[in-house]
Amino acid sequence: MKFIRWILGIIILVVEKVITPKPIQHDKEKQQRLDAEVQQYSLYQFRSCPFCVKVRLKLARLNLNIELRDAKNDQQHREDLNSQGGQIKVPCLRISDENGKDQWLYESDDIIRFLEQRVASA
Repeated sequence: MKFIRWILGIIILVVEKVITPKPIQHDKEKQQRLDAEVQQYSLYQFRSCPFCVKVRLKLARLNLNIELRDAKNDQQHREDLNSQGGQIKVPCLRISDENGKDQWLYESDDIIRFLEQRVASA
């Protein structure tokens, strides 16, 4: 079973590389606003999780530079996800505000919807 998961993981990563879309080209000011805003975001993910791939493909398309945190292989990120987010479930977008307050957004569709709204409003 472990071998099958390993093979599927490799296939998922290869497919991700092949189908990664071209990023939207924002004007310089909008890209700077987006870059400043997403500095406060972190995406907790497992590298070969299909739902995480779905979110990463959207990040590439929207041209968002969000920090990716490996919650499978990095014990500190895994612990942060569990203790602060409340559960070890990926993908999870951590949204920090200027006051240091965090919001933890789970579910790939919700994360994508949130990011699309941020890009539209920037």
